[in-house]
Amino acid sequence: MSNHSGFFTPRRVLVIALAILALGSIITIRHIKAGYDHAGYEYRRGHDDTINVAIAYSPMSMYRYGDTLGGFNYELLREMSAMYGDKVKYYPVSSVSETLDRLSHGVYDIVIADIPVTASLRERFRFSVPVYTDRMVLVSRDTVMKSPLELAGKRVWVVAGSPAAERVENLSREIGDSIIIHDSHQYSAEQLIMLVAAGDIPRAVVNEEVAHRLQKEFPDVYISTGISFNQFQSWIMNKDSVALADTIDSQIERFKLTPQYESILGKWMDCQ
Repeated sequence: MSNHSGFFTPRRVLVIALAILALGSIITIRHIKAGYDHAGYEYRRGHDDTINVAIAYSPMSMYRYGDTLGGFNYELLREMSAMYGDKVKYYPVSSVSETLDRLSHGVYDIVIADIPVTASLRERFRFSVPVYTDRMVLVSRDTVMKSPLELAGKRVWVVAGSPAAERVENLSREIGDSIIIHDSHQYSAEQLIMLVAAGDIPRAVVNEEVAHRLQKEFPDVYISTGISFNQFQSWIMNKDSVALADTIDSQIERFKLTPQYESILGKWMDCQ
């Protein structure tokens, strides 16, 4: 594997500037418990500890839409913390690999990002019950490519530390030909799509929901083909954080019974 080694272009400087702006803000939100008459609202955690949540700055996790913060995961956790009385401190992040390392060292309690559940990551971390499903897709400016078989001998960019690299490696073995993978340590999935739109890189593999949401901003980007089957998207915790993980699982399961969950799902899931 090798890294993209081009020089800075005005478009790339813009991408990096956006990343700096995203990481420059740390958002603290506190909610008060509220009572509801619904089976999904019965759970009460009732503690005063703050949960430190590293959340990816991306359209499906946490993103600034005009003057408002939004995103499926952000809105889901915000509603859950309000219902169950949790105090949550959000840390916007962009580097998946660095964030998971910090989770391992106890800097964060939960990591929320566009990371599907995989066997290799399960060996290292505890995943919550699924919050939604997604799949990986190829994004490019090529409107002709229709099949993953056409990736043979081509270069593909992925976010470093994400399961996309593992999936592309497996795809390479499946088609019996090499696919050149570029692990991008400095760019998020959003920024890879921007680089594709700008013509700085030819193609990237990202999650479908992120790609569809950003395609509205970058219509030159074409979502050509699925790279994986549907995959569960979950939140990530340390394996030794058993009490926290069990509580989060219970909260998610109960929240899925509420009208709020259906509302958030309908708002953000374009592909489901």
